[in-house]
Amino acid sequence: MKKIKDLVKLMRIKHYIKNLLVFLPALFSCQLFNSNYFVKCIIGFISVSLLASAVYCINDIKDKEKDAKHPIKKERPIASGRVSVGEASAFAVILVLISLLLNVFMHFNMGMSLKSLIIASSAELLYLVLNIFYSFGLKNVPIVDVVILVSGFLIRILYGAFITEIEISNWLYLTVMMGSFYMGFGKRRNESLKQGDKSRAVLKKYSKEFLDKFMYVSLIMTLVFYSLWCIGNGYMIYTIPLIFIVLMKYSLDIENNESFGDPVDVIVKDKWLMGLAALLGVVIMGIIYIF
Repeated sequence: MKKIKDLVKLMRIKHYIKNLLVFLPALFSCQLFNSNYFVKCIIGFISVSLLASAVYCINDIKDKEKDAKHPIKKERPIASGRVSVGEASAFAVILVLISLLLNVFMHFNMGMSLKSLIIASSAELLYLVLNIFYSFGLKNVPIVDVVILVSGFLIRILYGAFITEIEISNWLYLTVMMGSFYMGFGKRRNESLKQGDKSRAVLKKYSKEFLDKFMYVSLIMTLVFYSLWCIGNGYMIYTIPLIFIVLMKYSLDIENNESFGDPVDVIVKDKWLMGLAALLGVVIMGIIYIF
């Protein structure tokens, strides 16, 4: 039972919040409550989540020695020795296989075309390969490390579009991209301030001024692209002040330097921020599905 708990911890389930991006194409196309689309999104969410957990396993295997010296990461199952490298490797392979089989299930049982099956599975494999390269060296290359983090968010939303066969708006794509850059640079900023260059070699190559500058350039671009998307979508323009407040609160949390900047940790540790994000979600859904 204890081993199962450690394997579940290895999956980092709390980070599954990122995978909600899979639902965005169906949500913004007003198809979320169509039973076929909704079930596809649920299965897609599970598929992406299992794949992300496999990536976390691979990353933790590679960083075992380094994580053992980290004040927080030393308690991770592999770094602490509670889960062996062999067990974690086998678990990662099983997670990847289940993830890909879920795409096959959608093809044979939910009317997903063969073309969509191939593209969606390719997107997941691209996510896996990029993150393997990230774990085994690219995370030490400045800019490239953040670009790979951003690609993970973009692949999630594109995967959601592929499995539902819904075309996403260019403005929505750009908003997610720049928002991901904003969070990625924010993560590196706080890692640098909290740990210096002890936790990541790449932090030696970033200055606080660079990270601050591009973090806020990305924030501005996020707001610009979101606003441009809202202009052509009726009452959505009234959500701009609310998303501005959400981003201000997120920025305040980053500036307070109380966390390592991980987006999930920043959000779940701030009840006000979670409440504002939930309110934004309710308002957006109300505008799309009621008005």
